Amino acid sequence: MIVDIHTHNTQTRAQTIDTVGIHPWHATDSDISAIEFAAVAADAIGEIGLDFACDAPHEVQIAIFRAQLAIAERLEKPVVLHCVKAFEEVMRILRNYSLKAVIFHGFIGSKEQAQRAVAQGHYLSFGERTFRSPKTIEALRSTPLSHLFVESDESTTPIEKIYEDIATLQGVPSEQLIERVKDNFYSIFNF
Repeated sequence: MIVDIHTHNTQTRAQTIDTVGIHPWHATDSDISAIEFAAVAADAIGEIGLDFACDAPHEVQIAIFRAQLAIAERLEKPVVLHCVKAFEEVMRILRNYSLKAVIFHGFIGSKEQAQRAVAQGHYLSFGERTFRSPKTIEALRSTPLSHLFVESDESTTPIEKIYEDIATLQGVPSEQLIERVKDNFYSIFNF
C-alpha cells in the first residue's frame, strides 16, 4: 500500500480516509454546526487552517479554525492543516489544543519552520510543489521520516513518482520511504 495523504484525484484506486472541515477560503460562508455533526463519522478534521493570502477576513478564519480544532480535540480526531502565509499564527493557536495529530498538508515552508513544527510533534506532507522551491527542498531534507507524509494534492504526477523524488532528496530507497509513511499513517489512523 502506498499512502497518498492528500489527493483530489477521484480516480485513485487506493483506500481513502474521510475528512470534514471548513477550508479557510470558505470561512465566511460555512456553518460550523454542520461540521460538528459530520465530524463524528469522519476519520479526520480537514482541510482546515489559515490562509492569509485569501480574501476571507483573518478574524473570521481564526474563529472558524479554533472552533474546528476544539471539535478535533473533543472527538480525538487528527487534523489535516492548510497553512498559507500564517505559520506563526497557526503555531500559536495549535499550542492551545491537545490534538491527536496535526498534518501540515502541502508544506512549502522553510527548514526552520519545518523543524519548529516537527519539534511540536506535527507531521509535514510534501508533494510535487516541493520541488519548485529550494527553501522547501531544504525543509524536506531536514524532516525526519518519522514525521513525513507524501501527497499528490491536485497534481497529475503519479504518487509513485513523487515518492521516488522525495526518497532521492531524503537519501533513502523508495521502499523505505513507503514503509515509513505507511507506519506514520497507521500510527495516526485506526485502520
